[in-house]
Amino acid sequence: MDAFAFLRRRTFLKLGVAGLAGLGVAGGGLVALRGSALAVGGLGVLDAHRFRTLLAIAEAQLPVEGAGAGAVCDRLARLFDGFLQGEHEENVGDLKTALLLVEYGPVIFERRLTTFSNLVPDQRRRHWRGWMESELAVRRQVSLAFRKFFHAVFFDDPAVWPQIGYPGPSLWGMPKEGATP
Repeated sequence: MDAFAFLRRRTFLKLGVAGLAGLGVAGGGLVALRGSALAVGGLGVLDAHRFRTLLAIAEAQLPVEGAGAGAVCDRLARLFDGFLQGEHEENVGDLKTALLLVEYGPVIFERRLTTFSNLVPDQRRRHWRGWMESELAVRRQVSLAFRKFFHAVFFDDPAVWPQIGYPGPSLWGMPKEGATP
């Protein structure tokens, strides 16, 4: 006896249409939950939504506050977009997927009806810390990839040094200009 004998053609079609409709509603709900992102000019790889997520990661990750914080994070996110322009398509695809996973992280991992970019700053920092400390390797790997990039670029920028109390590299032992070896 066939296990699916109870499924007549008409019943199968009805279930298939209902399943597709359910997937469409769920997908539409996720898109609506994400909301709209402001248009961003000058991007080479990222769209406005992924750029917004990247900007939110930078704000959650970096120790920058005050009036210049937004400009610093915007600059770093743009540098990341520029970095992606020279990467292999597979790496770009993986990083875009990682950004999508971070954006929907509160929905997937915390069952919240909001996305990462729409969290208030304190909640965003706590959520991002959860990625760093997660038991899931994929969350830790995504977090580590973005942290490495942002820290390397952020702490290498002389405009940031006064904000973190770094006087700049020591010039002790460097030859003076015009001196011959």
